[in-house]
Amino acid sequence: MDALHAIGLGDVLREHRRSNPRQHAAVCGGERLLYPALDERVNRLAQVFRQEGVGDGDRILWLGQNCHRLLEALLAAAKLGAVFAPLNWRQSADELGFVLRDAAPRLVLWQEAEIGATAAEARGADASGAAWLGHDGGGDAGYEGRLAAAKPEDPGREVDPALPLLQLYTGAFGGRPHGALLSHTALLLQSLVVARLQDVDRDSVYLNCGALFHVAALMTTLATFVWGGTNVFTPRVDAEELCRLVSEERCTIAFLMGPTVGQLADANRDGRWDLSSLRSLPGSAEWSAMTTPDTSPWGRRPGGYGQTETMGLLTFAALGEGAGGSHGRPSPLVQLRLVDPEGREVAPGEVGEIVARGPTVMNGYLGRDELNRERQRGGWHHTHDLGRREPDGSVSFVGPKTRLLKSAAENIYPAEVEGCLRTHAAVADCAVIGVPDRKWGQSVKAVVVLREGRTAGAEELIAHCRERIASYKKPRSVEFVDALPRKGFAVDYEALDERFGGGGYPGEGGGRPVSV
Repeated sequence: MDALHAIGLGDVLREHRRSNPRQHAAVCGGERLLYPALDERVNRLAQVFRQEGVGDGDRILWLGQNCHRLLEALLAAAKLGAVFAPLNWRQSADELGFVLRDAAPRLVLWQEAEIGATAAEARGADASGAAWLGHDGGGDAGYEGRLAAAKPEDPGREVDPALPLLQLYTGAFGGRPHGALLSHTALLLQSLVVARLQDVDRDSVYLNCGALFHVAALMTTLATFVWGGTNVFTPRVDAEELCRLVSEERCTIAFLMGPTVGQLADANRDGRWDLSSLRSLPGSAEWSAMTTPDTSPWGRRPGGYGQTETMGLLTFAALGEGAGGSHGRPSPLVQLRLVDPEGREVAPGEVGEIVARGPTVMNGYLGRDELNRERQRGGWHHTHDLGRREPDGSVSFVGPKTRLLKSAAENIYPAEVEGCLRTHAAVADCAVIGVPDRKWGQSVKAVVVLREGRTAGAEELIAHCRERIASYKKPRSVEFVDALPRKGFAVDYEALDERFGGGGYPGEGGGRPVSV
């Protein structure tokens, strides 16, 4: 892209230095940084990165908890055309070792506090040749020492905003995690949408207490930065510390899960801290009395459907108020389709795979050429998830597209049938497999675990499905078991096939399901 029309995340910081010179950009521990001070530190850090040989497309890994230095490292990477990857600091040394081999980083920023032993074990097995820099260590060789010795000049590079800046590791589908590469443009545009729906602006103060290796927490961090607000960082969830930060920094937004909300309400029963600045979703009467109701579109209807690969949410519940779909409407920045296995768009009311395209979709996975071709075929990102377009145009997420059954010419997704079965009051758990059928190719068999003290027969469950989904999708037979076999958290469908005669799956000659 030509310089006249290009803007990256580093350029946003450059502009904030001029436009918001008296605005706090980051608060972390005893550090309080105005935007000019943040920009100077980022420039110094970029010079340190250069000294370590970081260049175009090189990976910088962050192995640490939430901290203002995480934001600094992301922005320094942005100014150099490098890629920043915050890692899950809760992982084992073996898991981190895989990521180190996979990412082949030029530099690892690591933390001694709490995770030093794990980091040291991973470093001992690291054969990537990366430089390691402790961000919370002292001395001239530590992060702060290196910054103090570096020049404050901006590297002055023009960086194509279509290039990847952020690498986030996804869940381990296919047996291993994958690093999704997200561009400057993806981060910037998603920030504008999130800010609109969460009412983020220059006056916002965001408490970063959610794990910033996860896109769900990082979306609001970036929205706050892009709009010139203040990001407050804390390394982990501690109820009393969160109360103190909200009270003293007048935080207006925070990434709070349900259990954390309960902990904060308990910690502040005596009213020691003033939490009234915090806009919050409805909770207990006690919690609601401490905080201010969040009347933003997000506050009225939070959530949606998305993936790490799409810079968070593709659909927003806040865009679907009054709609029939459970997961709202698509972001104005994406096109979304529901398609059958041949890539043809299905009619409203029918279940299909969710596919999307637009500037917030990832560039691809690092080092996964074959997977990228499969996931991006036809110019669309294939999510491997199932959804349904409702008659009013809104979207409902159905479940993961893990398997496909074929009955005559009809495609049947087990996840849809399982979801229908679970709406029956007597069903505690269930799984759907396909069994060979001479007439239809396959027929649907449900394997069901009943709730304790409840009863239901096969015909009742089949009728329950017939009333709610197309008749050809309903189970033709039902088996009852005490528990489903599992591999970890996942249902072991191969064991069910072996026990109950499953087989005849599309693309397979025998009894093993298609894994997609």
